[in-house]
Amino acid sequence: MQRRRSNNSSYEETGRRTTDLQHQYWLDYFNAGDSWRLFRIMAEFVEGFDTLSGIKGPAVSFFGSARTKPEDPYYKLTVAIASELSRLGYAIITGGGPGIMEAANKAAAESGGHSIGLNINLPFEQEPNIFTNLPLSFKYFFVRKVMFIKYAQAFICMPGGFGTLDEAFEALTLIQTRRIKPFPVILVGTEYWSGLLDWIKEKMVAANRVDNDDVMIINVMDDPDEIVVYLRKTIVI
Repeated sequence: MQRRRSNNSSYEETGRRTTDLQHQYWLDYFNAGDSWRLFRIMAEFVEGFDTLSGIKGPAVSFFGSARTKPEDPYYKLTVAIASELSRLGYAIITGGGPGIMEAANKAAAESGGHSIGLNINLPFEQEPNIFTNLPLSFKYFFVRKVMFIKYAQAFICMPGGFGTLDEAFEALTLIQTRRIKPFPVILVGTEYWSGLLDWIKEKMVAANRVDNDDVMIINVMDDPDEIVVYLRKTIVI
């Protein structure tokens, strides 16, 4: 452990702070001497592929904020959607944490369905919820995102922050570039998402950064029954 001398000639321990910084900002400390990390990355891919390849039937990935509380209307809406999908035989995949993820996993578990949680190890905020019956843990976001996309046939995006946007646009980009099939991408909550859709149309489409056809990939819905009916039409069990 490192020590440094303070002005009063005593020593202060700095090792813990250094360790915490390296834990939080580990990518900044990644260098050529850390090539052994590739084995950890490979191990996460292998475990994810081996585990999730055993899912029977189609799966739906839910994205949304970890900060959503049980009394929030979107938490309750997530429960309603995931409950019905699980009852119909769809596996539910989430990030395995609290908030929207907990709501979807809770609904799937209580419906007797597959409740899959792909938890990420973070120094703050994310703790695994207790409602997954098929949990996996990841250190690397990019490995985790592969699992979200590869094993799902639809993506439901509840209101969320940067992580939710990252996951939603990952799916949209892969569909746009035809790396995956044009699976449904549903943004739930017109009031929440309408500003983003307006910006995409008024800025990105107007500047010819994306095509109108690209925007058509996105579906914005509010009613849980409408969402379930739409998915049943597009994802046949």
